[in-house]
Amino acid sequence: MNKPTALSIGIQRGGLEIRQFMRQRESVVFTMLFPLILLAIFGSVFSNQIAEGVTFSQYFVAGMIASGLVNTGFQQLAIMIPMERDFGTLKRLRGTPMPASSYFIGKSILVTLSMLVQVFLLLAAGVAFFGVNLPTTADKWLILLALLVIGSACSTILGIAFSNVPKSGRGASAVVSPVVIVLQFFSGVFFIFTDLPQWMQQVAAIFPLKWMTQGARSVFLPDLFAAQEVAGSWVTGRTFAIIGAWLVVGLIWAIRSFKWERQ
Repeated sequence: MNKPTALSIGIQRGGLEIRQFMRQRESVVFTMLFPLILLAIFGSVFSNQIAEGVTFSQYFVAGMIASGLVNTGFQQLAIMIPMERDFGTLKRLRGTPMPASSYFIGKSILVTLSMLVQVFLLLAAGVAFFGVNLPTTADKWLILLALLVIGSACSTILGIAFSNVPKSGRGASAVVSPVVIVLQFFSGVFFIFTDLPQWMQQVAAIFPLKWMTQGARSVFLPDLFAAQEVAGSWVTGRTFAIIGAWLVVGLIWAIRSFKWERQ
């Protein structure tokens, strides 16, 4: 009989993570429906045209899709892992023969599924009610796929790394949620990015969410809108380079600082 690999155990762990998540109805509703509620509110109230052939609703949908990567990866894990650490779940898992990598594979599977469902729901609502157009070229679909893969990986790794910051699971939400909300305001999710004060734009440009939102706009908005961006173009190469750099930073941070037990 072949010995189970870290990957096969991780996949099984991912199935368990999904089942446990689905039992937490409040978490499921908040993760999946809250972005749709925000989309319904902002998309309906601010439906004015911001450029030729582009409404704020369409702009907002692109931002919410990028924000969904942060919500399902960074925010979810940075809150969930400290709670598991407090409950002693991580300590018990570390004491089993399960490879440490299998735990993180399981979390990644949960994040990926949550992200795909959330993106699908936002896209469906955007197309049905807010005039969002799906990509019509292979290049745009490829950019979207790369954005989802690299953006989700970056968000997941940073969520694992940041999970060491909250001192307890009980206070994790109070630490993590404000960080996410501030980044959303600074990164052009709730407002047109170029309308923000220059200092906000400069701060946002340091972090990956700004580049995720810009990448999403390059997929779902007309190419003519690229002239409205700060650089006057989509700068797709720079977008993926910065997101990739944060993925590496997060990986190093997570490897060096992750704790299985509460200190």
